[in-house]
Amino acid sequence: MRLLALDTSTEACSAALLLDGELRLRLEYTERSHAELLLPMIDGLLAEAGLAPADLDGLAFGCGPGAFTGLRIAAGVVQGLALGANLPVAPVSSLAAVAEQVPAGADETVLVCNDARMGEVYWGVYRREADGGVTPLGAEAVSPPERVGAGMPPA
Repeated sequence: MRLLALDTSTEACSAALLLDGELRLRLEYTERSHAELLLPMIDGLLAEAGLAPADLDGLAFGCGPGAFTGLRIAAGVVQGLALGANLPVAPVSSLAAVAEQVPAGADETVLVCNDARMGEVYWGVYRREADGGVTPLGAEAVSPPERVGAGMPPA
């Protein structure tokens, strides 16, 4: 499988290429330079692998929640690549992607929070499935930290 994944929903600007089980990554933390960094990251990954966009099997991007401008950057770049190379696109929740990385046993609950600024956090609650994936237990939300989990069923 040849999959290019992009995320610009937080201060971390990243592009990753999954190439037949091998992961190649470009990552830089920035406040406002996502638009300048992302395309060179993509070009570097593809050049290093000797690939053109049309050689990919698909694209994925972090669809948030996150910074509005950052979300537009990743969505716009993926849309352009997908249209130009006729590739399928998979939007991926930025919170669910973090939940996937949390070591938890089957049926355990995972809470993920990201800074939303201005005294709020983006948050989501997930259940680890027997196959290792995660399932959301409700809608992702934004709230003050003291309201995280409000309205969620008890675990």
